[in-house]
Amino acid sequence: MTSPLALVARLEGETWRAGTLAAAKIRGWVGDLTAAPSMLVAPCGAGHDGPASATAACFVEARPESLPPITFAYERHGSGEPLVLLHGIGSHRQAWDPIVPLLVAEHTVITVDLPGFGDSPDLPRDLSRDLPTMVTELGAMFTALGLDLPHVAGHSLGGLIALRLAQAGLARSVTALAPAGFWTEAERRYAFAVLTAARNLARLPSWMVVRLATTPIGRAALTGTLYGRPDRCPPGEVVTSLAILRQSVAFNATLRAGRASDLFVGDIPGVPVTIAWGSADRVLFARQAARAAATIPGAHMVWLPGCGHVPMNDAPELVADVILEATRSPGLVGVHAPDLLPESAPVYSVRASKPE
Repeated sequence: MTSPLALVARLEGETWRAGTLAAAKIRGWVGDLTAAPSMLVAPCGAGHDGPASATAACFVEARPESLPPITFAYERHGSGEPLVLLHGIGSHRQAWDPIVPLLVAEHTVITVDLPGFGDSPDLPRDLSRDLPTMVTELGAMFTALGLDLPHVAGHSLGGLIALRLAQAGLARSVTALAPAGFWTEAERRYAFAVLTAARNLARLPSWMVVRLATTPIGRAALTGTLYGRPDRCPPGEVVTSLAILRQSVAFNATLRAGRASDLFVGDIPGVPVTIAWGSADRVLFARQAARAAATIPGAHMVWLPGCGHVPMNDAPELVADVILEATRSPGLVGVHAPDLLPESAPVYSVRASKPE
């Protein structure tokens, strides 16, 4: 019988080969590789090597007492109780753009580039890349921005960090979308292989990515492992997200740090926690939600039907409702659906309601 580790090693190899084969097929779809990039229609601005941001970033320096200062890029929108949004690995603050307009009527929304991603510089060489360090630095950033115990929502890596912020008493409430860290070793190795293969695809010539992003089949080839409905993602967003993934200087170091066995342990007493998972997540499998529910028994578990690993693109209205509901008074309606999760985690849908 094949051992689990042998199986995942084979899956890793197949994932790497799939990335190589996809790149070869893409070259065939695109046609003549000598075509001048200037002949292509560019939805994301000239050059296509950098991110196309709708608004310029602001910068703030976090100065914790026991650690060196680091600089964060961020944007602030809206009014109301502060809500900080943290992206996943290889992403940036604009990953939240589809839902920010749906949150600003109730919250001052702060979207942040984590160190080494987006417009934020990487950590200093002598600073440890671990979760306690990141929690301390983000806590200092909250202080620098005058955020008094904000609500925090995070996706994947950002979801894990959000949960750790709640454990440290730095969050008023937490919404974690497919948070990292609840995997088995085999699942972690598989997820890292998929993410690395996606980054290899992002290294295709920029003009080629632009051309592919204009067709549904091209968007599926480029982002099908990340999005449940890549055909719904605007071409410009595909181009920008892949440019950010390619340029993420902290990508490899973050993966190495993610090998730790104690990414999340213990409960989060006294802080409202909502954990949401996409039913079509091909990076962090939905059964990991059951482990999250067992680890944090007081958390509300929310199912995101048809969503992939990046639900902000697949169902922005639903994700916004989940976050808003999590920041209001309790209002989740339980819907038991054991057939959806192999480990029979409780699943909940959201009752969208307006505050009185």
